[in-house]
Amino acid sequence: MARIAGRLANRAPLDLSLIDEATLMGCIDHSILRPELTRAEVEAAIDVAIEWRAATICCRPADLELVVKRLRGTEVGPTTVIGFPHGAHTSQIKEREALVAVEQGAVELDVVVNIGALRGGDLRYVRDELAGICYAVAPTPVKVILETAYLTPEQVEAGCRVVVEARGSFVKNGTGYSPRGAEAGEIALMRRVVGDHVGVKAAGGVRTLDAMLGMLAAGACRVGATATAAIAAEWRARGAEAVATALASRIAATAEATPHSSVDE
Repeated sequence: MARIAGRLANRAPLDLSLIDEATLMGCIDHSILRPELTRAEVEAAIDVAIEWRAATICCRPADLELVVKRLRGTEVGPTTVIGFPHGAHTSQIKEREALVAVEQGAVELDVVVNIGALRGGDLRYVRDELAGICYAVAPTPVKVILETAYLTPEQVEAGCRVVVEARGSFVKNGTGYSPRGAEAGEIALMRRVVGDHVGVKAAGGVRTLDAMLGMLAAGACRVGATATAAIAAEWRARGAEAVATALASRIAATAEATPHSSVDE
């Protein structure tokens, strides 16, 4: 367990120039959350995560007992979701679901915020609910899913601040079930708000190495993905080239965003 905790401890942005295969794979939460998955498909997904040494498997609550059992003795952490996917469970149900997951062996929790309350500006409700969950399961890290596809940039910022106030360990853009996936600009916004001591997780549509590196370049330190094996295969085929491209894109974006001084000073 200590070995797993050490692998999952980072919350800060990564230095892409130093990334290697182990670091890349250690940023992936291998997602097995689709409602139609069979037991055989879950077992196969667990095999993938173990083979490639993903950071965690993020599974449906009903699969957690199996995932915990299969991951014993590996470096992959078992995690699950709370209030998924709508975030509209009562606070008491969310807290109890979180406690049961920790009792079963989850090492992290991905908790869906009450999206309607956040959109409606009821930040006290959102903060109190999250703070209660974080306190109940401490020291288990809580990743808070904001479902940013439904939010304005101002609401994303407000949500990030509430997560920090509630002592959440990560902010996460989405469940993967909203109208769109992760966007680099939004991930960068979330990172600017929470700083380097709270993690940022990107999820939804991250199916290629280039997409994953783009999220990491924007400030994510964890990525939710189903295409773990494909991303790993791409890394082995063209990792150095992909990193160089991601670094060049980040440098170009930074230069474009930096105001230029006048030549007439």
